Formats: sequence, C-alpha cells, structure tokens
Amino acid sequence: MAETTTQQRPLTGWDKPELDLTNAQWQSSSRGRGDVQIAFVEGFIAMRNSGRPESPSLIFTPAEWGAFVSGAREGEFDLT
Repeated sequence: MAETTTQQRPLTGWDKPELDLTNAQWQSSSRGRGDVQIAFVEGFIAMRNSGRPESPSLIFTPAEWGAFVSGAREGEFDLT
C-alpha cells in the first residue's frame, strides 16, 4: 500500500489571520468540567480541545462565535 501525503490548503475566502496562541489565556467551558477551552486573541475567539491542546484550534470572528453559541443554546450542537 502506498502512502499519500495530503497538503492542507487555506480555504477559499479564509480571511482570518494566523494567530499566535502561545500566550493565550485559555478558559475552560462548563465551569471546568467541559472538554473545550476558549481564548480571546486579537479580536477573535479561539476554541480548542482541552484534552489535546496541541491540536489545531478553531478560530471564530465575533459574529461567527455569536451564531455558534446561539445555535448551541437552541440545541443545534451537542457540546457534551
């Protein structure tokens, strides 16, 4: 079986900067019981898996974050 390498390319229309999250102040969700952490960096919201902090973080604009949280509150997302 041959191994293949997939190069990740930026998404079309991706207008978010490469944020330096090295010194980000991560906050746990669900009062520390959740698996998600968020940080506010340079006007964006970063979200990561607290169990695998080395994994890529999701980056949201404030409008995207608002829509995500609104959808989660309405049951659109299962955050447990």
